[in-house]
Amino acid sequence: MAEEFLSTAALRDELEGVTFDRPPALVSNAHITGLSVARALSEHGVPVIALDRNGDGVAPPSDAIDFAGEVTFPLDDLEGFREDVEAVVDAVGREVVAFGCMDEWALSYAAAEPEGVRLPFADSDVLDAVLNKSRLYATCEELGVPYPETHRLSETSVDEAAEALGFPLVVKPALKREFEEAFGTNVIEVADREEFADVVEAAEAEGVEVMAQKRVNVATGEDRSLASYVPPSGVEDALAVVGNARVRFPRSFGTSCLVERVEDPTLRDRALSVLDEADYYGISEAEFVYDADREEYLLLDVNTRPWKWISMPVAAGANLPMAAYAAVTDATYESEGIEDARWVYLRDYLSLLATDDAFWDVLSTTDWASLLSGGFEESGTLTTGVYRPSDPDPAAKLIETEFTDREYYCSC
Repeated sequence: MAEEFLSTAALRDELEGVTFDRPPALVSNAHITGLSVARALSEHGVPVIALDRNGDGVAPPSDAIDFAGEVTFPLDDLEGFREDVEAVVDAVGREVVAFGCMDEWALSYAAAEPEGVRLPFADSDVLDAVLNKSRLYATCEELGVPYPETHRLSETSVDEAAEALGFPLVVKPALKREFEEAFGTNVIEVADREEFADVVEAAEAEGVEVMAQKRVNVATGEDRSLASYVPPSGVEDALAVVGNARVRFPRSFGTSCLVERVEDPTLRDRALSVLDEADYYGISEAEFVYDADREEYLLLDVNTRPWKWISMPVAAGANLPMAAYAAVTDATYESEGIEDARWVYLRDYLSLLATDDAFWDVLSTTDWASLLSGGFEESGTLTTGVYRPSDPDPAAKLIETEFTDREYYCSC
């Protein structure tokens, strides 16, 4: 456990007195996803250094974190971020392996290219090709992978798109991060022609490429994602698990709070074909929704980084962070086989039970007894986002944040 969250200078001083027998992992950001990645690596004895712009995330107090400290937030100052990371590497005295656990961190590690940092994922050009939805959907078209009906507004007029799609429709960016910086969200639903034209005009003023997309009649509880690590050797050697986001909070459009492993070879093959076409390697989540009108799964997005429920594939027998770490170091990792597993984020799940009268608990009495006793940690078939009795301080930190005026800047 990191004794405290340190300034960059104090972290550097602390690290200079330590000898590492293997490359440490840098995990950024240091919240729910970062905590899960750290725990997955720590299981195999990998030392973990959590880096973030402040110490309010739940990861730093975990037993899986050896050191934790501040670095410049890359979206504020990419060069300052690079200098801070290189100072950490110099203090460590050997190369490190970086895990960016949100888009801004993964993309910034790739863009900054700090000396002494090994990246277990593809370079910036490949990341951009996968994250650019215009290019992603063009790849889907070429491969025959179903995706939502989409009109690129660089090729189609507002009137033509409105006529084809009807209202309400969804305006989405080609590159999510540019749109979020301009509008504070990654998608805007518009109800009529005037609202549609206003959003497109505002996007053009910001220099952001946008698309119009048919609003999908999503079947609640049927969302599926391929969680995978593709090594540089290609998708034939991929380690992959399909997860069903059975419960979201809020139910119809929120983030996952209960995910179960399912068998779906078709979606597995479709997702891997897209990654293969893009020459992507690394950890990723390919997100599909079930369109009740078309009666088929549609590829929405690919996240080229770890995500919130990455502990589910780890529990299922696919330790994606360790596979990625091993690919760029002398370490070895081989899955012993894939089994069923479930992941629950108790904060959101309990909130849903308390606030949505239409939602029925899908966890059994045995599940709850296992969670309360801590027995779930031994069973291996049920895991959690933060709460673990064997590593209690992250959950204590989360409760502290919930009941004070402190709020972490990121939900994942």
